[in-house]
Amino acid sequence: MSTQDLPQIYLVTPTVLDLETYPAQLARILDSVDIACLRLGLASTDEDEIARTADALRDVAHARDIMLVIERHALMVDRLGLDGVHLMNSGRNLRQLRKDMGDDVILGAFCNTSRHEGISAGEAGADYVSFGPVAASTLGDGNQVDPELLSWWSEMIEVPVVVEGGLTQGLIHTLSDKVDFFAIGPEIWSTEDPLLALQALAAAREG
Repeated sequence: MSTQDLPQIYLVTPTVLDLETYPAQLARILDSVDIACLRLGLASTDEDEIARTADALRDVAHARDIMLVIERHALMVDRLGLDGVHLMNSGRNLRQLRKDMGDDVILGAFCNTSRHEGISAGEAGADYVSFGPVAASTLGDGNQVDPELLSWWSEMIEVPVVVEGGLTQGLIHTLSDKVDFFAIGPEIWSTEDPLLALQALAAAREG
């Protein structure tokens, strides 16, 4: 598999982060690993905290021509100058959001392990669908994605597919011919050196 054919890395932020230190850590990672997209995945629902974080990370990402999308908070995309939204409930207002937000905004949809939800999201205007987890993870409802779903999707559906949740070097190597993006976040942020952990996972794409 050539470098051009490799799935891209889609980086997901920690659910809780320190704005005193995280932007510099993020910049180091973005300068060292080729990242296609950054997702702000804060657990907080405090709009001021989300806005402050989005402002800081947007500057880091956009300075490197990397798109920044936000989890769940579709109504904040335009106000915060973000590139799109990642919906955790794939069926929620997706068609209406596409109509309201226009074609230039990225709309991603997490579909857990459901082929039906993925197809519905694609038909409603999603730019990508995300399936997960692929191994033990707190993501979704606990069910794990059948690799056959990813194989089928890559052969039959044109909407790009992201896989996430419980990724390891072995899984990344195995799934690299079935997906367009690997969404990586929890796998690295709990390690002593997130950059080193991400580089190891990224290298696994090439076997």
